[in-house]
Amino acid sequence: MAQEKKMNEVFFAQLLKDFSVVGELIRARQDEKQGLLDEFTAESKRFFFGKISEKALSSSVKKTNTELARLDSDIRKAISHAKELSDRARRLTAKQSPIAFRATLAGIVGANQKAKRKVKRKKIKRKKK
Repeated sequence: MAQEKKMNEVFFAQLLKDFSVVGELIRARQDEKQGLLDEFTAESKRFFFGKISEKALSSSVKKTNTELARLDSDIRKAISHAKELSDRARRLTAKQSPIAFRATLAGIVGANQKAKRKVKRKKIKRKKK
């Protein structure tokens, strides 16, 4: 009996779930980065108005740069993971191309047979003498 291949829906649902988790992670890291930038801007203003020393600001600069590098690295890793997940989903959906079936008097045909195409040959025109 002819039967069409079904998509692994559990695997696809897991891919979608993982993809949304990675998206949330990226957004969380970006929010964290923005908070760090805002915090450093506030610290710079405090230095400008003489509330903190230059030594305290330079310490904050070093700490902020280290944290920014870590956040950027996390964001890049999450983006590459999202790319891998989207490639998997693309491959899974590409495998779902339909199989051609036909109903005939003898039953359903097409699932087990390869499409055989007739080879078209050019007709050779004979020259008139």
